Amino acid sequence: MRLYVPILVLAVLALGFAIVSVGAGSVMGPKRWNKAKLEAYECGIEPTPQPLGGGKIPVKYYLTAMLFIVFDIEIVFLYPWAVTFNKLGAFGLIEMVAFVLTVLIAYAYVWRRGGLDWD
Repeated sequence: MRLYVPILVLAVLALGFAIVSVGAGSVMGPKRWNKAKLEAYECGIEPTPQPLGGGKIPVKYYLTAMLFIVFDIEIVFLYPWAVTFNKLGAFGLIEMVAFVLTVLIAYAYVWRRGGLDWD
């Protein structure tokens, strides 16, 4: 258990620093609110009015986010494999080929269904 004491101390210090920083910022920070600061930022474009219920967000937004996560996870698995390629041998090669084929099948499916089309 004593091996974990430095990790727990670091976690407590990090949590304490985060809490103190957020608290100090809200107490000591400037409070000059105006209409422009309270509006949503939309990359310099005039914000479009939203209905009272919040309005609908296109499903395409969520599909793009999920595709990003899938391909990001692929890179997370490919990088360590590339670093230890020589140590893994044929087994590592076969496993990575199976993984890449699975991702390519998903990519082809999304492409065929029009998930990569930017209207």
